[in-house]
Amino acid sequence: MKRMILALVALALAQSASAQDWAKAALAKSPRHSEWVTVKHDGRSVDTFVVYPESKDKRPVVIIIHEIFGLTDWVEDLADQVAAAGYIAVAPDLLSGMGPDGGRTSSIASDKVMEAISKLNPDQVTADLNAAADYGNKIPASNGKLFVGGFCWGGGQTFRFATNRGDLAAAFVFYGPPPDKDAMLRIKAPVYGFFAGNDARIGAMIPDAIANMKAAGKTFDPVTYDGAGHGFMRAGEAPDAKEADKKARAESWERWKILLAK
Repeated sequence: MKRMILALVALALAQSASAQDWAKAALAKSPRHSEWVTVKHDGRSVDTFVVYPESKDKRPVVIIIHEIFGLTDWVEDLADQVAAAGYIAVAPDLLSGMGPDGGRTSSIASDKVMEAISKLNPDQVTADLNAAADYGNKIPASNGKLFVGGFCWGGGQTFRFATNRGDLAAAFVFYGPPPDKDAMLRIKAPVYGFFAGNDARIGAMIPDAIANMKAAGKTFDPVTYDGAGHGFMRAGEAPDAKEADKKARAESWERWKILLAK
């Protein structure tokens, strides 16, 4: 019975995350140039969504790591919002090649995406992210400054990527778990956290993360938003968003833009 309940909860979450017509509609109105590119490395092809800001100057690149729900319409719209703020958004679909006939997130049934994400090889994820970052750095419009930000599962992967990528200017972890304390020793960039007050699973990990990052001599600056639930950056934009999620989303977005501009 417990397993069945968990399965039903997972299905409900997946369906909720995949029902993002509002995000798709917002993206359709964007004046910015966006495109899908194929980033190749080590025999893999990673479908990557790229959005350019309207700027006459070269701009930094922000690698965006999607949720456990894959590269959804919301992630594409978020990438567009990052570009609207003045940054080149590079969002790799880490499920590229994992779907039917070698497809990506959009080819996988919504109730199967979480399972597919959970089976990804960590080394493959790192290699995909490195390839996306290398691609971003080579974009002629890039000024060479590289950031990473991720959400939910992608938040954990963001924290982990900071342990594996030495040229990051900063990492932005949205409600994701920290890496092992030994891996933190390899982090060179400052890490900024955005966490939900009503998210005991992730919240319970923050005190140790603070202590371990401090012991490692690393910068970790987390903020917890009272009343918000896990996934508030997406949920806070939905038409039926709770007030606490909308408030957390708005405050996090402003904080993120301030930190990106530092």
